[in-house]
Amino acid sequence: MPFNNLKQVILVRKDLGLPKGKLCVQVAHASLSAYLEAEKKHPEWAQKWLNSGQKKIVLKVNTLDELLEIYNKAVQLDLPTVLIRDAGLTVLPPNTITSVGIGPAPENIIDKITGHLKLL
Repeated sequence: MPFNNLKQVILVRKDLGLPKGKLCVQVAHASLSAYLEAEKKHPEWAQKWLNSGQKKIVLKVNTLDELLEIYNKAVQLDLPTVLIRDAGLTVLPPNTITSVGIGPAPENIIDKITGHLKLL
């Protein structure tokens, strides 16, 4: 499969109303965790992404159900995908699902399941 254009997508729940700092931390968790998953599942994608500018985009979802629906579609497509749960040490209860990291993976595949979402 050609993979000229790789990117990573981070999905964040807007319904949690996260403070900016907490939101940034959740995005960082999702980005790093998804990259580590890509290294295991598709090391060629991970390496090319690292060497090509590490394109990433952060998108918003409105609800947990919407987040889980997209997460499940990404898993079905065998994309490097991670579900992020907060430890509950600050503003959220333990195990609150906050975000999803997808990729790095080919843009055309990721866009099939995230192309309709808006930027955060």
